[in-house]
Amino acid sequence: MPISTSAVSGHTVCVTGAGGFIASWLVKLLLQKGYTVRGTVRNADDQKNAHLKELEGAKERLSLFSADLLDFDSLKAAITGCDGVFHTASPVTDDPEKVEQAIIGTKNVMAAAAEAKVRRVVFTSSIGTVYMNPNRSPDAVVDESCWSDLEFCKNTKNWYCYAKTIAEQTAWEVAKEQGVDLVVVNPMLVLGPLLQAGVNASVVHIMKYLTGSAKTYVNAVQGYVDVKDVAKAHVLVYETPSASGRYICVESMLHRGELVEILTKFFPEYPIPTKCSDEVNPKKKPYKYTVEKLKSLGMEFTPIKQCIYETVKSLQEKGHLPLPSQFQH
Repeated sequence: MPISTSAVSGHTVCVTGAGGFIASWLVKLLLQKGYTVRGTVRNADDQKNAHLKELEGAKERLSLFSADLLDFDSLKAAITGCDGVFHTASPVTDDPEKVEQAIIGTKNVMAAAAEAKVRRVVFTSSIGTVYMNPNRSPDAVVDESCWSDLEFCKNTKNWYCYAKTIAEQTAWEVAKEQGVDLVVVNPMLVLGPLLQAGVNASVVHIMKYLTGSAKTYVNAVQGYVDVKDVAKAHVLVYETPSASGRYICVESMLHRGELVEILTKFFPEYPIPTKCSDEVNPKKKPYKYTVEKLKSLGMEFTPIKQCIYETVKSLQEKGHLPLPSQFQH
């Protein structure tokens, strides 16, 4: 059974990269549930972390630590005295130079957690560590036992999946060596309303179809999940004693054609592309996957249409997207 709210008062957890898209929602949820939260950020006084200080319960139970993932001592200061750690900080990058940083950062967090004897570490990984495998049959169901093929990631220059896969494998190795109870969440592309001021990489995925910068859509499929659900999944696997291993986290897969259709239905005023850039090849099909493992813990997902609608509304409210009335036809 998940820990009851009364039981978590006095529980202290650390969230790395607390100002990020997923992490901000995670901090919000943890505070709502009564946890005391320590968030690591690059610079605690930076204006871009101001949204965290405004969260309900933040004044009483949130402290921000300026920490660098490459600096073990700064992480140790934040993690020492915590019951649990949520490691969400990781560079979203296609830069092969950053691969090393993701590995060192993961090692440092895991080592600090081991020294602090935390109860459990929850690691934010990605579906990118799971599905990149050219030898998988189209009928095979992608589940938590699947791993991306590192050589394939390298050869296709997919450095994001490469870095994520190596970082997750590193986390498992250190967990085993140092006896850390590790649970991993592997979300697909994360959408939803923004708490932070700036726009993050995954939300740009939708924004480009509304600003007129994308004239066509690609022949591709993508799995989507609501950011609030990803935060919920992190807390669920942290609070469920029997949770172990990896958990794929996704609500549904859409072809880009379906995505633009949903956007057009909700927001017809925007210059949303109607043409596919590839009209020669057959329409790409989604691969089969399962989220039964997460659902078995009681997880329920927000329907993706609702999530897409809320994402766009949030972009409008934050001033990242002009309101339809401001469009010159």
